[in-house]
Amino acid sequence: MLNVTRLLCGVSTPGDALRYGEAERPGGPPRQASVHRRPIVVWNTTRSCNLHCIHCYSSSDDAVYPGELTTDEAKGLMDQLADYGTPVVLFSGGEPLMRHDLYQVIGYAVMKGLRTVMSTNGTLLNHMALGNLRAVGLSQIGISLDGMGEVNDRFRGRKGAFHDALDGIRRSLAAGFRTSLRLTLTSHNAHQLDEIFDLVEAEGIPRVCIYHLAYSGRGGKLLSADLDHQAARAAMDRIFARTRDFAERGLDIEVLTVDNHTDGVYLYQKLAEEDPERAREVHALLARNGGNSSGRGIASVDNLGNVHGDQFWWHYSFGNVKERPFGEIWEDTSDPLMRGLKDRRGLLKGRCSRCSFVDLCNGNLRIRAETAYGDVWAEDPACYLTEEEISASSLATV
Repeated sequence: MLNVTRLLCGVSTPGDALRYGEAERPGGPPRQASVHRRPIVVWNTTRSCNLHCIHCYSSSDDAVYPGELTTDEAKGLMDQLADYGTPVVLFSGGEPLMRHDLYQVIGYAVMKGLRTVMSTNGTLLNHMALGNLRAVGLSQIGISLDGMGEVNDRFRGRKGAFHDALDGIRRSLAAGFRTSLRLTLTSHNAHQLDEIFDLVEAEGIPRVCIYHLAYSGRGGKLLSADLDHQAARAAMDRIFARTRDFAERGLDIEVLTVDNHTDGVYLYQKLAEEDPERAREVHALLARNGGNSSGRGIASVDNLGNVHGDQFWWHYSFGNVKERPFGEIWEDTSDPLMRGLKDRRGLLKGRCSRCSFVDLCNGNLRIRAETAYGDVWAEDPACYLTEEEISASSLATV
């Protein structure tokens, strides 16, 4: 996750401590970035979902999935994460609001000292649900919206999903939650980026996270819908321009991009040409963050209790929390994939192996390489830098 607002505009935001190891507050002590401490954990609370999104990494449906963690097992997972020192637990799905004991487990996690956030499609966020989430101490809500109107509805597989999600956003804001709009960028919705930013401003949404497509689950069948390299660069140029505009007008809107650390290198190279001093600071922040943190700073536990290197690796498990504690599984590098994710140097191939900026992106999202080429250590096909740009080692000393 790259904070474009922080990197491009120098505006400090709440997540800087986790991403860049900066102080929690001005003048406070610095801390190590999360990739050097304990991972943020995505818990896929259930695979059940009331929608059928075409890019869903968990291939969720409106169905019952046997074997999901019981309430006691879910609380046991929270015990394990608290004992291990996990900084944040993200309650995801499927659709987490379809889990009957969600409030109970969130409340238990908060009682154990865990910071809790939730990712939802927003269509079930009625006043009662938000009141319950507020009562149990949830910190933040991210709501997915993959385009305007019918574009979102086609993504989500249900007419009216856009209207219901927007209502959920409005209710979440009114209930006092720090609310994020989350969008997965593809060729189907890239043309609506400006409309999305206009919506964010008009609705007073303080945070927008723009995800690049992960080739996983149903998303693994959408490779043809991913942006080509020229379109990806154009989209990032637009994201940068709108982020700058927000900052210049003094609007408190945080813009992030997710699942493609090429964005950070691209931003850095642009700054190196126009503002070398700012570029040096950005380079230092990106190096401190360390790029993609699958297997290091981000982990996933699925609905059955299986531990994955990130939320996209449902086909590969390192162990189950019902059999071994999460921390023990996470630190066990006897598995070659876990060992490789924790230290990829010497394993990356293709363009990634010869890139001058691998220390900033860490080879990007490995699931894309595996899906596209059948090799987890192949180059990430979503890297949109040119051969000249990945060879521009002199920029690292700007």
